[in-house]
Amino acid sequence: MMIKAINTTAVVKRVLIGSVAAVTLYGSIGLAIARPTVGLVLGGGGARGFAHIGVLEVLREQRIPVDCVAGTSMGGLVTGVMAVGLSPEEMLSEIGKADWRDMFKDTPVTSEINPQKRYISRRFIPGTEMGITKDGTEPLPGVLEGQKIKLFFNKLVRSQYGSPQIENLPLPVSIISTDLVTGDKVVFREGSVTKAMRASMSVPGLMAPYPDGDRLLVDGGLVDNVPIDEVRARCNPDVVIAVNVGSPLMKAKDIAGIFSVAGQMVNILTEQNVVKSLATLKQSDIYIKPDLDGISAGDFMRSADAAKRGRAAAEAVLPQLQALRVDDAQYSSWLAKMTPVRGQLPVIDAVEIAGLKQTNPKYVDKYLRGYEGAPLDIDRVDQDLGLVYGTEAYSTVDYALIASRDKNILRITPLEKSFGPDFLRFGFNIDSATNGPSTYNLRVAYDKTWLNSLGGEWITGVQLGNNPAVFTELYQPLDTDQRFFVQSKLSYQRLPFEIYQNNKAIAEYKIDQFSADLMGGFNVGLWGPVSAGWIWRQRGANLETGDPALGSGDKNFGGFAAQLYFDQFDRLYAPMNGWMAKGAYFNNAADNYSKAELDLRAAHSAGSYVFLGRLYGAGSPTGTLPFYDAVSLGGFLNLSGFARGQIVGDSLLFGQLRAEKIVGELPLGLRGDMRVGLALEAGKVNGRYTETELNGWQSSVAAYVGGETPIGVVYIGYGDSPNGVSNIYIFLGTP
Repeated sequence: MMIKAINTTAVVKRVLIGSVAAVTLYGSIGLAIARPTVGLVLGGGGARGFAHIGVLEVLREQRIPVDCVAGTSMGGLVTGVMAVGLSPEEMLSEIGKADWRDMFKDTPVTSEINPQKRYISRRFIPGTEMGITKDGTEPLPGVLEGQKIKLFFNKLVRSQYGSPQIENLPLPVSIISTDLVTGDKVVFREGSVTKAMRASMSVPGLMAPYPDGDRLLVDGGLVDNVPIDEVRARCNPDVVIAVNVGSPLMKAKDIAGIFSVAGQMVNILTEQNVVKSLATLKQSDIYIKPDLDGISAGDFMRSADAAKRGRAAAEAVLPQLQALRVDDAQYSSWLAKMTPVRGQLPVIDAVEIAGLKQTNPKYVDKYLRGYEGAPLDIDRVDQDLGLVYGTEAYSTVDYALIASRDKNILRITPLEKSFGPDFLRFGFNIDSATNGPSTYNLRVAYDKTWLNSLGGEWITGVQLGNNPAVFTELYQPLDTDQRFFVQSKLSYQRLPFEIYQNNKAIAEYKIDQFSADLMGGFNVGLWGPVSAGWIWRQRGANLETGDPALGSGDKNFGGFAAQLYFDQFDRLYAPMNGWMAKGAYFNNAADNYSKAELDLRAAHSAGSYVFLGRLYGAGSPTGTLPFYDAVSLGGFLNLSGFARGQIVGDSLLFGQLRAEKIVGELPLGLRGDMRVGLALEAGKVNGRYTETELNGWQSSVAAYVGGETPIGVVYIGYGDSPNGVSNIYIFLGTP
């Protein structure tokens, strides 16, 4: 049954009985009067759990001490943070400042990803890889691993002063989780506070289970969302204050699609155990259920609103709560016990990297230098661990500050991916235009990582579709810092190519290209690689349609090549901020020409607007670019009013300005947004082999809608030019 109020007379009677007991025990009426003990229960409910903070505000204002607390999911988070001494005001401030949208996106900022992994991520859909183990293939355990969430928990509990343990807290604490393997309830009464918080909040399907020995721990709401029995077992309180913030069951009209069905199933399981828990409430207990209508479990940006509603719910039962008040002296004594004394930050004596089996500890250590002899800077730790996570070798990277033998040890615990170290990666693209060739391809690759202690990687795969391809690539670092490397590539690909004149395709070719590259180079920090070596190409042009007089033929060529690829964008495909610089030089001494390219791009955001620019130039410093290795313009956002590769010549200049308006964001946990955009473009091709009548600069305008999604980039666009052709473009997937 649900008890919304307590019997005041009964509580007063219990207080009087306790007072008599205290007098009898101590023999003096002048000694402190015993008070009813209070157990606090904070239920789970996702973002609705921020209402707990409002309840805590009222308890503090009314001078109501708590003798033990048990929490589940978000209630477990608030439980842990309360027990380490944060006031409700501090909680609300810290939670309000947090960027929850970013926190639920494990994907690192692109500029912080290891350059080699960044190169692979652009070709394959991030987050779709499958691990290859001795037992077969294994999919990702959840949409996100909870990397940023766990580090945020560390900040909340002030881990820079030492990683708090439940058994050392001034208040008996229980945090509830569920063993996904057995279905058993798991109660944390000892161990790391943040570990318990993270395990209790692992919503199945959204967040990967938290590994704990042989157990896989998930959201405690599946078995005990309002843990009343646990708080009774913890301290046998006279009065239980139970706060229920669970989500109601969805109406029939709201259940549509697999995600809503799955969500409703979880809600049913949760509601069943909540009903059983509430039935154990006694007449003297206090039940608080805030009105959270309109606030969903995923509304993490509405913490202040939820807290306000929690406060209102607590104030609605204020007469019952006031029966639990104590005098100022008693409450001050309790509060002093709850408030930790924090002095100077501890100085780090040593850094320890623990738990690695497959990867080289030095691969982690390179990001963690300069800690010894200085106070722990938690913001720097978060930043550096983000870089370690950006290597994509680990599911999570955590830390703990441990006092051992009069030394402060910063223990770093990278958790190697359980579903690796080898992976199947997937990519696809649909690239269609009303004028010009369209392509439809599926890409699958086997990625074998950590071939050796230096982090060697071999990836080989196939592309199926109307542009079939096979490829194999070996990347071998030459030092543990992975500054220097050698790289070899072999590939075959069939490409479409059309020849245009007067805005009409007069011939269509299929180009069969064989490639071989052998390069060596170095990474300029996280900017990207600079490399040089030898490349070789064989291109066979087979005429499909058009005048037979145009002919077909093969061409072999090769020579010295140098490249740089600096990428400091914050996202792979639809950046908000940052820049990119690509440069390439090729010298073909046999055919007496060289080729140079420079592509500069930048992005800057202001509120919901993003402004982007591009400058691109290419040509031959010596000689003339032959037709088989010429440069071209045309295609979406590459002089959009012309078909892809429509204007081919010896050299080119191209400039572009774009403005985008963000019109929608993807659901919590998914990186990306949707935008409407406008592009103004101008380009000039000299020494033209096609479209020989197009003299001077050509202008183009493009309008589009799209953005970055979990399956890559999506765009629908329209391009037009006074001298070109109108074109409608559709793109979906990875380049």
